[in-house]
Amino acid sequence: MQPELRYSGSIAQTGLAVVRNKVLRNTYWMLGLTMIPTMFGAMIGMSTNFAFLAQAPIMGPLVMLAVMMGLLFGVSATRNSVMGIVLLFLFTFVAGWWLGPMLQYALHFKNGAQLIGTAAAGTGMIFFTLAGIATVTKKDFGFMQNFLFVGLVLLIIASIANLFFAMPAASLAISAVAVLLFSGFILFDVSRIVNGGETNYVMATMGIYLSLYNLFTSLLHLLLAFSGERD
Repeated sequence: MQPELRYSGSIAQTGLAVVRNKVLRNTYWMLGLTMIPTMFGAMIGMSTNFAFLAQAPIMGPLVMLAVMMGLLFGVSATRNSVMGIVLLFLFTFVAGWWLGPMLQYALHFKNGAQLIGTAAAGTGMIFFTLAGIATVTKKDFGFMQNFLFVGLVLLIIASIANLFFAMPAASLAISAVAVLLFSGFILFDVSRIVNGGETNYVMATMGIYLSLYNLFTSLLHLLLAFSGERD
């Protein structure tokens, strides 16, 4: 190989590495910023009267799922513009607000606030551990894609079915599977960024945010079920 070609190849690889690092850095910055509307939404959600959910325990979650899917579609459609960032923040605000019923329920336990903190800390530890593995090893975890997609579809079907059957044991099983599944998604999503599979930081942020959100709610559900101390 001629020195010029070798030099050009080295420059190209360096350029790709710079782009990937920029996407990863922007994703982490954006992910941190999404926590602000999430927290504001959660605070409003904790003071919201969700009594209407008792009257429509099935339709309420389904309508909310439709709203969230609509916002997700909007973010995807506008991911290359400022509107994509605006819709991303709107999505995270609504997601935070939708945490209201769960947080209200958790705070009825004597150790509810502690369990919320534990779930948040556990989510952070899992994220930093898996993100660190994907970043340091630079291993391509793309082979997990089909498994994760099938698992997600089955999880959604099981969750919707359990809205009708309301089986506590099934609910706990769904949360346990969700912890494993969304941990896998974190590894997969960060790996895609590191290896150049995802170059849009808005979509990268959305993917990781969804994994963190579902990981937190699943951990909190399990902690409340097994460690919650009622007054």
